[in-house]
Amino acid sequence: MLRNLLSAAVLSALSLGVTAAHAGPLSVAATPVPHAEILEFVKPQLAKDGVDLDIKVFTDYVQPNQQVADGALDANFFQHKPYLDSFNTEHKTDLVSIGVVHVEPFGAYSSKIKAVDELKEGALIAIPNDPSNGARALLLLQEEGLITLKDPDDILATARDIAENPKKLKFKEIEAATLPRVLADVDLALINTNYALEAGLNPEKDALFIEGAESPYANLVAVKAGNEKSEDVQKLLEALHSDAVRDYINTQYKGAIVPAF
Repeated sequence: MLRNLLSAAVLSALSLGVTAAHAGPLSVAATPVPHAEILEFVKPQLAKDGVDLDIKVFTDYVQPNQQVADGALDANFFQHKPYLDSFNTEHKTDLVSIGVVHVEPFGAYSSKIKAVDELKEGALIAIPNDPSNGARALLLLQEEGLITLKDPDDILATARDIAENPKKLKFKEIEAATLPRVLADVDLALINTNYALEAGLNPEKDALFIEGAESPYANLVAVKAGNEKSEDVQKLLEALHSDAVRDYINTQYKGAIVPAF
């Protein structure tokens, strides 16, 4: 009898412990623009739905994933699927997408030339140094006719995979967040839209060329595998997929960012 009572007490304590571990705010990592801004927009609606959204702002692409993988944060909103897959492989993490929200068309910027045909032979091109975004930059350069890749569809291509380079372009791999700051030092930089916006660049007006809305690189909400069905996480996704968010994205970013739902 005593043993049964003790067992019941232990099970009750464990149950309370599990409840406590899942109580409290829903912590979501995001880069400042546009991800944190979109999260701030849905925060009041989530509060009405009983979810206290705690937005953690990061300026890099590593910590948002690492902290979700470590269980320090519940979710993140900043990346596309090719980057997520690459991160999981490289860091042996198990993060999964619960849904896509928007596309940030990737663009090419320059402070030295006004049109792509002004690129001189041997021009220096800055691209992101992470595998997925570096390849994305090369694919965009290929689409523009500046290079040809050995495999035209390789989403993990590097500069070593360039088959044809008529202008003998040179490539410099730089951390994505710092690309806007090197514009004066290079002839062309391929920049993620979130970092372009943070730097005051207007993708529609300032980009020499840019991805179309059909880009497969849609930004998503990611969680640690096993947490996909969390009630708060599902409420977050529902809020992000609302008509109000679609209107907000279209109005706030005027085509620089495109809804993907």
